[in-house]
Amino acid sequence: MASTRPFYLRWSERLVSSRLGASFFRKTMHHIDVPLMKLTKGRVSFASAYPVMLLTTTGAKSGKQRTVPVLYIERDDGGMAIIGTRFGSQQHPGWVHNLRKHPTATVEIKGERQTCAAREAAEDERGPIWATANEMYSGYDRYAARANRKIPILILTPAT
Repeated sequence: MASTRPFYLRWSERLVSSRLGASFFRKTMHHIDVPLMKLTKGRVSFASAYPVMLLTTTGAKSGKQRTVPVLYIERDDGGMAIIGTRFGSQQHPGWVHNLRKHPTATVEIKGERQTCAAREAAEDERGPIWATANEMYSGYDRYAARANRKIPILILTPAT
């Protein structure tokens, strides 16, 4: 659990999930991470210690393609779960709105791209996904405590 993580991960999780750290990273991380991850085929990122993908969605209002880095949880069924904390913000991330309107996305993991269908996690799926996510990154509980909203969890299933 959290105590078994190396000290630098515990320190960085506390920093990034703090109010000040979350505000800074929410505004800056994707501007640096997207080109960095594309350049290195996903090998280097601010979040390199965690599973991170580039998620490309179609804008709900604009119709334009939008790409953001997102942590993900691998599922036993071959899909992935992504959690819309937006660093503990009181608003959902833009990609949640985009996927609700256009539930097809492109996912890039370690340079490999695939098209996925998105859906909201069912209530009975949320608990196990949240527990797995929080084992991976302890900031999720801190984000949820600040968010004042039900954090959306979306399931991405690769298209066949």
